[in-house]
Amino acid sequence: MWVAFIGFVFLFGVSARPGHWDHLGQPYFDNNTKREVAATIGKAAFLLCRVRNLADKSVSWIRKRDLHIISVGVHTYSGDGRFVSLHPEGSDEWTLRISPVKPADSGAYECQVSTEPKISLSFRLSVVVSKAEILNGNELFVRSGSDINLTCVTKDAPEAPSFIYWFRDKDVVNYAQRGGINVLTDQKTRTSRLLIARAIPQDSGNYTCAPSSSDPASVIVHVLSGEHPAAIQGSGNTIRLNYYIITTLLTMYVVNNSTRSSFLSILLANYILILLIVIFMLLTNVIINFLIHCTLTYLLSQS
Repeated sequence: MWVAFIGFVFLFGVSARPGHWDHLGQPYFDNNTKREVAATIGKAAFLLCRVRNLADKSVSWIRKRDLHIISVGVHTYSGDGRFVSLHPEGSDEWTLRISPVKPADSGAYECQVSTEPKISLSFRLSVVVSKAEILNGNELFVRSGSDINLTCVTKDAPEAPSFIYWFRDKDVVNYAQRGGINVLTDQKTRTSRLLIARAIPQDSGNYTCAPSSSDPASVIVHVLSGEHPAAIQGSGNTIRLNYYIITTLLTMYVVNNSTRSSFLSILLANYILILLIVIFMLLTNVIINFLIHCTLTYLLSQS
C-alpha cells in the first residue's frame, strides 16, 4: 500500500511540473537558443536549433521565403554549396551554416521535426553591411612637427572585429619601422586610434582603417611644412583669375571696337573691377587661413 502511494505521489509530482507532461517521451525544442541572428556580409552565419528527445525523428531546415527544403538531417538538398547542416555526433544540436552570407539570405528559416503533426521553430537571419568610419573626415591638414591623431569606428557590426589594421597607401602602419607610431584598439567600443608623433611631410598620404569584419574607410592626410592648406588652392585661383581677365578683355573688345575712347574708359573701369576682385580673393584667403589656423590649434590642443 505504501509503495503504491509513493508511486502515485512521484507520478503526480512529475506530471505537475510545467510542460513536462507534454515533453515526456516526445521531441521538443530548447527555446533558450538565439532565434534572431545577425551576420556580416561575406562572413559565416550559424542558426542553432536544439531538439530534445529526438529519438528516431529527423530534423530539417526550411527556408520560409520559398519553402525550399535546405537539409534533412546532415544531408543538404541545395545546389548552393554555402548551405551546410552540422550535427555533432551524440548531441541535440542541429546547426545550419551559411558561408559566406549574402544580403539575399536575409529572412525567416524554420527548424522542423518529423513528428505527427510536425513541430517547427522559426529563426530570422539579418545580413548587415558593416562599415568603418574615420571621425576626422575625408581630408586632414597637419602642421609638420605636430601629431597625427586618427580615430576609426566600426558601425553596424554584429560582433567586435578580431583586428583593425591601418594602412598608409599600401603599407601597413601597425608594424611600421618608423618610431613614434602607436595604435590603440578597444574591442569593447569597436574603435581604433592611430597616433603618429612629430609628423613630417613624408607622413602625408592616404590612410585607411580596415577592420576584419567591416568595409574600410580612408582619409587623406597632408603634413604641411610652413604653408597653409589654402595654398593648395592657389594654382586653381590663379587659373580662374586669368580666365576672368581674358574673358573680360575679349568682351570689351567686341563691344567697344567702334570707338577707341569708349574702349579705354571701359578698360579702365574693368581693371578697377578686376583689382577689387583680386583684393576680395586675397581677403577671403586670409580669413580662411585664419579659421583653419584656429581649427588646427584647437584640434591639436585636444589631442
